[in-house]
Amino acid sequence: MAKESGLGWTTASVDDSGSTLRALVNDLTSVRWTMPRGVQDATGLDKSAVERILLLADFSINLMGIFNDGSNASHDVFKTVGSASVVRTVTMVISGQTLTNECWITDYPLTRAATGEFTFDCPGSLQSGTAPTWS
Repeated sequence: MAKESGLGWTTASVDDSGSTLRALVNDLTSVRWTMPRGVQDATGLDKSAVERILLLADFSINLMGIFNDGSNASHDVFKTVGSASVVRTVTMVISGQTLTNECWITDYPLTRAATGEFTFDCPGSLQSGTAPTWS
């Protein structure tokens, strides 16, 4: 195992509303995801420390990038978020490691900063009931 940076990301793709996977790796400037597990407190009266049971897995993601209204680019992919209730496949590959999840993309917020940047930050949540797994 070798330590690596996040440079040279090879794949960051999201389905458009027609379920066609679109490469957005050039439009995205940042990505943040979590893969938490729920826990249940199962501490009995006989315990002197907390006892927990591991529960369901989850996944959420934020895709942040620069507005691009080119054909099959980020705006084409996300412009239907408010009107098309479709599940989106989100795929990320870095250093040969792949993470793919079926997600609801729940918003397409656009921001025009005072300095002129025009960006988005799209949140997504696990839809499929399949635990997120790297392959």
